[in-house]
Amino acid sequence: MDAYTRDGLTFDVRDHVPEEPAPGGPVAVLLHGFPQDGSAYDDVAALLTARGVRALAPDQRGYSPGARPAGRRPYAVPELVADVLALLDAAGVARAHVVGHDWGGSVAWAFAHRHPGRTASLTALGTPHPAALRHGLRRGAQALRSSYVLGFQVPWLPERALLAGGGAGLRRSLTGSGLEPARADRSVARMREPGALGAALAWYRALPTGRGDGTGTVRVPTTYLSGRRDPFFAAASVAATRDHVDAPYAHEDLDADHWLPEHRAGDVATAVLAHVDAG
Repeated sequence: MDAYTRDGLTFDVRDHVPEEPAPGGPVAVLLHGFPQDGSAYDDVAALLTARGVRALAPDQRGYSPGARPAGRRPYAVPELVADVLALLDAAGVARAHVVGHDWGGSVAWAFAHRHPGRTASLTALGTPHPAALRHGLRRGAQALRSSYVLGFQVPWLPERALLAGGGAGLRRSLTGSGLEPARADRSVARMREPGALGAALAWYRALPTGRGDGTGTVRVPTTYLSGRRDPFFAAASVAATRDHVDAPYAHEDLDADHWLPEHRAGDVATAVLAHVDAG
């Protein structure tokens, strides 16, 4: 499949299929963050398919040109979770190994909590459990690291600032956090598409509408990979994540930056395959 629909929206999907797919074989769903798309997982997907795992990497709501509804309420977490559920249904997948990075990590945590029967395992990349993130905000360091989220609440001004000069501001923020220029240029080009950056920022602007996304304790096997040099997540949030998983849990603290799918594809694939092998 290369696309699926939900509520009149069309989502683009990279469907990485093993050379010799097994009927009913393992499937991983790979959820990207801001301002990526499904291509962030290309290296991870190649490692998974080499081991017989089908990998579905959607361009999520706001990132797919056919799925950019207006306003902020359509980007609340329950809608994002429902998009993933619709993907599994469209692909005929009963249960998947769910992987999420950055904002995709928040969606993955919420999906695993809300739909444990459809979640074979969870691999969270960088993003702490939402309740652990709130815990970190109360301790100060996380509040500083998340201060940009408040800036994104201002209408239209962030888009104008980030896209000025052909997207120079966005490019600087991406390369400054460790992303290679070529990958940064790709993301900037996507965000310069009509309505794309506003739709991507709507994920942040939807936060006040939800008063918390309701993500509670996760009860599926979980691996959490964090990067010590990730500028966005504080140590208190990372450490508190363990308290919100009531299932086999592993945490690996990597000497890595924010961009784990791109820069630590081997570690990501290894974590997913460990869940696959465990059945």
